[in-house]
Amino acid sequence: MVQHLPAMGTRADLVIRITRNADGSAVLRCERRDGSVTWQRQTGVHGRFFPIHDLTHYAVETVLGHRRGFFGLLAEGWDVTDFGAPWPRGRMPADADPSELIVGFLDAERSGSAEWNAEDLNESLRHHDPDGRWPRISAEQLDRIRLVLAGLKLRWASLEPGQTLELDFDRPGAS
Repeated sequence: MVQHLPAMGTRADLVIRITRNADGSAVLRCERRDGSVTWQRQTGVHGRFFPIHDLTHYAVETVLGHRRGFFGLLAEGWDVTDFGAPWPRGRMPADADPSELIVGFLDAERSGSAEWNAEDLNESLRHHDPDGRWPRISAEQLDRIRLVLAGLKLRWASLEPGQTLELDFDRPGAS
């Protein structure tokens, strides 16, 4: 069974599929508009962490309209393995959206016991972006991210082993 969130257009820039396996692992598989695919199997502790991390990326990037976050870069042709040592494509592009920082903030929040506010998040953004290139996040945007993420986490938790959660991702302004 595949749970599907339909795209607004006829074919999404990226179709994201996250499969829950019986052994506790998960598989992230992303198909681009051109039919090319990148994927990764996440085992052990990674199989528990990364599906929620990836769903957090989806919530952040769709709510904030990020074009060049994790899923936007995958849609451009990056592979999942490009996001880490030895950085085959080099470090994140200078014009990448701050999605990874925001997702990391929410991951840290999830692992702790306190819910942080938009002011805390914006302080973190200021620390990593002293030139002010990235827009600040409003309390309403942060609430919307959390609401979207809560729905995605419920959908993920409801999957039986062998089932797949499917999401369509369209980059803002992409043709």
